[in-house]
Amino acid sequence: MRLTDSLEGLTPENLQGFFAGWPNPPSPETFHRLLAGSYRISLAVEEGGRVAGFAQAISDGVLTAFIPLLEVLPEHQGQGLGTRLMRHLLGQLEHLYAVDLSCDAELVPFYERLGMERGNAMSLRNYARQSGVSGFPDTPGPGGLD
Repeated sequence: MRLTDSLEGLTPENLQGFFAGWPNPPSPETFHRLLAGSYRISLAVEEGGRVAGFAQAISDGVLTAFIPLLEVLPEHQGQGLGTRLMRHLLGQLEHLYAVDLSCDAELVPFYERLGMERGNAMSLRNYARQSGVSGFPDTPGPGGLD
């Protein structure tokens, strides 16, 4: 298994099996676009070209980055691949002031082992948008902190 920060030579067909349990998972084509549009990526690629895990970051490229997704296929979980992917990605982001992510409570120890610290986060979810097809519902604009 090799780690890479490039999609070169990989197609949507190499990206099968992710987003298990999501009610509206992105298609492999949308997933490929998601990775291509990311600031930085970390991919674990099997010998035959199948991607076994990934992490991605979005960023302004100057001060901050956010890591929205880390996933390892079930057959590769529990083998340290998530840790390898995150270290590889964090290495690409070490020039930035802040790297943030949000996670479920049971994942906090995993990220703490990588040197991350607990913080607060706020979120807005539009689950119909998970597939990459529709937009956010109407939300208050800037200054709507009444």
